[in-house]
Amino acid sequence: MLTSETLSEHPEDPHGFKRRGMMFVLSSPSGAGKSTIAGKLLHANPELQVSVSYTTRPIRPGEVDGVHYHFTDLETFRQMVANHEFLEWAHVFDHRYGTPKAQVWNALEQGHDILFDIDWQGAQQLHQLAGGDVVRVFILPPSMPILRDRLIGRRTDSMDVIDARMARAANEVSHWDGYDYVLVNDDVEECFECVKTILAAERLKRSRQTGIIGFIRKLLR
Repeated sequence: MLTSETLSEHPEDPHGFKRRGMMFVLSSPSGAGKSTIAGKLLHANPELQVSVSYTTRPIRPGEVDGVHYHFTDLETFRQMVANHEFLEWAHVFDHRYGTPKAQVWNALEQGHDILFDIDWQGAQQLHQLAGGDVVRVFILPPSMPILRDRLIGRRTDSMDVIDARMARAANEVSHWDGYDYVLVNDDVEECFECVKTILAAERLKRSRQTGIIGFIRKLLR
């Protein structure tokens, strides 16, 4: 029987087939609109979980430990790396960020999708480790001058930091071909609709529909 609970658990599948969850990766240079699109995606898909990374960077005003990040010290982080507790980790702007392994595997087995906000290095590490469980989406700015204007307009960074972000952006864009989908964010609403469509289509992929086998067997009896 189809229920509202079934629909909430399987929003793109009216039959409510059991399926394996996925790691849905959004990457982009800083200022390209990734955070805005991720927020809109979470609002439209409240069942979508967010990967909460560990980081060695200081906590910022308004952030909550365990919600935005798990904040830790460098020595603890290094020990977690040595214990193979991360799915992926990276060194970014003098700080380290890592995705905890155990909670991700558990969520996937239960059919939950997890949203990742990570860079190309993290996306590559996830793909090498988990392959078909990973969907990688890269968001490009319309142009580099526009990206720089966006960073300046945020009024959160010094010009030295903005210059460093622009240099890093060029490096990140050069890895565009390591993604499954590449979008240009020249209109945030259109870009969001594309991302939402990708999520819906990937949820219906045959390889994730682990519960459809029983349905097929019944059809052929």
